[in-house]
Amino acid sequence: MKSIELLQGDFASRLKLQLAPEIRAGFPSPAEEYLHESLDFNRDLVKHPEATFYGRVKGDSMIGAGINDGDIAVIDRSREPHDGSIVVAYINNEFTIKYLDLSHKDEGYIELRPANQAYSPIRINPEDDFEVWGVVVFTIRNLEP
Repeated sequence: MKSIELLQGDFASRLKLQLAPEIRAGFPSPAEEYLHESLDFNRDLVKHPEATFYGRVKGDSMIGAGINDGDIAVIDRSREPHDGSIVVAYINNEFTIKYLDLSHKDEGYIELRPANQAYSPIRINPEDDFEVWGVVVFTIRNLEP
């Protein structure tokens, strides 16, 4: 099972970065001469500081969801997970990051689904030690080696 390393964030400090008004992924637009507002990761990415953690992703089971080995997941433990949420789950003494599949709940089990066809879903039965630990709300990726 692929894992995630959990880290508590320092949400008291502020890091303000200039935010460009719009970045086009198609045909370039004329450059702006100045930036309009700032982006503060703690303010803009963290809605519940007391319940938010960072986690470094280990493994490639979620590459189809755009989550790669080494990415940082922003995990909100106060969010209610729903069918299809990307969650950090604690199962039988291990953490993993997967899609939550509740479609078999009436049959007595749920599944954690990877986003990589090289991996099989994890079936969660009532006897498993299982908890949805938190919902992944953002990921941060380093694009430079």
